[in-house]
Amino acid sequence: MNLARFPRRRYTEGWTPMELLSRLSEIVGGPEIWIKRDDYLGFFPGGNKTRKLEFLLADALSGGSDSVITCGAPQSNHCRLTLAAARKEGLECHLVIEERVAGTYSKRESGNNFLFHLMGVDSIRAVPAKSDMPAEMEKTAEELRKAGKKPYVIPGGGSNAVGALGYVACAEEILAQSFEKGVSFDRIFTTSGSAGTHAGLAAGLWANRSGIPLTGVNISRPNELQVPLVRKLAGETAGLLGIDDPLPDDLIQCFDGYVGEGYSLPTEAMINAVVLLARSESILLDPVYTGKAFAGMLDLIGKGFCKKGEKILFVHTGGIPALFHYRQYFDGVLFPGGRE
Repeated sequence: MNLARFPRRRYTEGWTPMELLSRLSEIVGGPEIWIKRDDYLGFFPGGNKTRKLEFLLADALSGGSDSVITCGAPQSNHCRLTLAAARKEGLECHLVIEERVAGTYSKRESGNNFLFHLMGVDSIRAVPAKSDMPAEMEKTAEELRKAGKKPYVIPGGGSNAVGALGYVACAEEILAQSFEKGVSFDRIFTTSGSAGTHAGLAAGLWANRSGIPLTGVNISRPNELQVPLVRKLAGETAGLLGIDDPLPDDLIQCFDGYVGEGYSLPTEAMINAVVLLARSESILLDPVYTGKAFAGMLDLIGKGFCKKGEKILFVHTGGIPALFHYRQYFDGVLFPGGRE
C-alpha cells in the first residue's frame, strides 16, 4: 500500500505520542490502557482533522484552488482546523455552521468559535439544524465562483476517501510505533462520528493485515445509521487505495449506547470520564467527542468486553477548545456546593 503516490502536506513533525495510562489502568483494574495522542497533532491544540487536512489541502492546492469551504456545528473542531490549514496555505476559508441545537450559535461565543474570529475567518453563514449541508456549501461555492474564485469544498469532518487517507496513514503509524515499543494491542478504540477517522483506521488496519479489532463509540447516530456510513466510507477509501478485495462484513463495529440525548449534549458518564482522566493522567478530553467515546470504552471494560491483561489503545482525537465552552457541564462535580 503506497500512500506516497497521493499529494500530501505535512502539518505535524513526526509521530504523535503513544502513552501507557498506568495510573488509570490501576484504577480501572482491567486491561492495560494506552492512548494515542492525536490531540498533539499540528495546528495547536491539535486534533484528528489535521491528519485528514494534510491530504485534503494538498488535493485542493494541486487543483489550483484559492479558497476552501467546509461545514460543522458551532463548536466544530474540523472548522477550526480547516481554517488553520487555510491560513497556513494562504487560502480563503468560508464556513457554513449548522445550529444542531437551537439557540446555540452566537458569533461571540468562546471555544472554537472564538478561534474562528481570532484567525480571521473570511465568512460564516449559520443555517438551521438538519439543513442539506452539501447544498448549503454549494451556495457559498457558487457565490465565490461568480466572484472569480476557485473554491474547494470539504465535507463535514473532512470525511471522504481523500480525507480518510490521513487515518490510513495513522493506522500504519500505530503499527510501526507499537512494534518500536514492543506492545501488541488486542483492541483499538476510536470515536465514531462523521466516519473519516473510523473508516480510515479500519481500512488501514485491515489492508496491513494487522489482525487488531477496531471498536467505534458513536457520538451522534444510532448503529442503523452509523455502521453503514462507516462501512461505505471504508470501502471507498480502500477503492482509492487500489485494494480490490472486499472488506469483511464484520470489519466495522460500533456501540451506540453512549450518545445520550443527542450530539454535544452532556451525559453523566462523559463528565465522570473527563474528570477521571484529568485527575489520574493529566490528559484533557472534550465533552462532545472524546469524552463520550472514552466513557463508552470504560463502560465496556466494566462489562467485561476487554479482559484483564489485554492491551488496548484509545485514539485521542483532540477537541480541547470545546471543553472550555462547555465548562458549565462540570459545575456539579467541580463545585458541588455551588459557585460562590
